[in-house]
Amino acid sequence: MSIVELDERGRLTIPKGVRRNLDMGGKVLIINAGDHLKIIPLPPDPLKTLHGAFNTEKPFSELRRQAERSAAVEARERRPRADAPP
Repeated sequence: MSIVELDERGRLTIPKGVRRNLDMGGKVLIINAGDHLKIIPLPPDPLKTLHGAFNTEKPFSELRRQAERSAAVEARERRPRADAPP
């Protein structure tokens, strides 16, 4: 376990030993889990890592558009309505 401080711009430095143990590269996924954050190291080339994981005939651009549409619908459904009571 490590305790780190945020700098004046809100950044934090993950200790070298932690980065080495988790084989962390340049990018991480940060998930707001309510009262804490989850930090998940991402592979250098996520698409290469997933190559062959999905069997589909659809091109990537179409899959991306579908995912973006689904995310937009989900965001609208989760957004509080202006006329809803607090």
